[in-house]
Amino acid sequence: MTDPILLNNGVPMPPIGLGVFQSDPGETAQAVETALAAGYRHIDTAAGYGNEREVGEGIRRSGLDREQVFIETKVWVSDYGYEETIHAFEKSATKLGVEQIDLLILHQPMPQHFDRTVEAYRALEQLLADGRVRAIGVSNFMPHHLDGLGERSSIVPAVNQVELHPYFTQPAVRAADARLGVLTQAWSPIGGITFYPGWGEGRKSVLDDETIAAIAAEHGRTRAQVMLRWHLQQGRSVIPKSTNPERIAENFDVFGFELDEEQLRAIDALDRGVRGGPDPDEVDPSTWGLEIPEA
Repeated sequence: MTDPILLNNGVPMPPIGLGVFQSDPGETAQAVETALAAGYRHIDTAAGYGNEREVGEGIRRSGLDREQVFIETKVWVSDYGYEETIHAFEKSATKLGVEQIDLLILHQPMPQHFDRTVEAYRALEQLLADGRVRAIGVSNFMPHHLDGLGERSSIVPAVNQVELHPYFTQPAVRAADARLGVLTQAWSPIGGITFYPGWGEGRKSVLDDETIAAIAAEHGRTRAQVMLRWHLQQGRSVIPKSTNPERIAENFDVFGFELDEEQLRAIDALDRGVRGGPDPDEVDPSTWGLEIPEA
């Protein structure tokens, strides 16, 4: 296993986290328990996924001490605003069954209502100051969102979690993150959400790409393992999602080989510049009607 990544405030974070987006609550606890048994020490969830309670159950069933598991979750836009976001932390912490969350991030930039986003981030800064979270960050922020937040806040986000895979490499976002000292974290790191509900229909899956297949064959690895290795060698954190025990273990077994520079460049060249999920500038998530229930 590789060393943890040090966030910009010095907090160590395991580079691979199990994602539970779209994981049925009935399967989530078992998937988390399975992942932790396989060696994962980082679980990524969100209030909007509706399975924080089950994530907490899976962590407790693992038998690991609380400090051995890095928990990351997200505040949904219906809970943006200063007091609302403080309460969102309380809801998430209660559902997870913890007193402290390792990484709490804003789920969307919501530029249509950016004043609320800024107030939510101010609440994250206070939660960090109070020791109730160890690090704070954002998700789906484009460079201009990061700049706008930076003009109205005092703490640089530790993490920016964005859609990122070989068909959508987000060079401008990665450059902005690097300029600010923000860690880029990839959701859909193997392109598994190429067919994101309502957006990605009809697009080719990265898992079917011939270049990825050829590199996988050279190393005797799976295509998913090659893509995850590509991310890690370029310094990113990854959040692969699965509830299948074999896939969960496979996605963690990516430390025993290395891609050479030619292979890394070949994967970089696959970028199509087309996202599989919603564009945060074009879609207003506050219209989705998702409200986060009390704990």
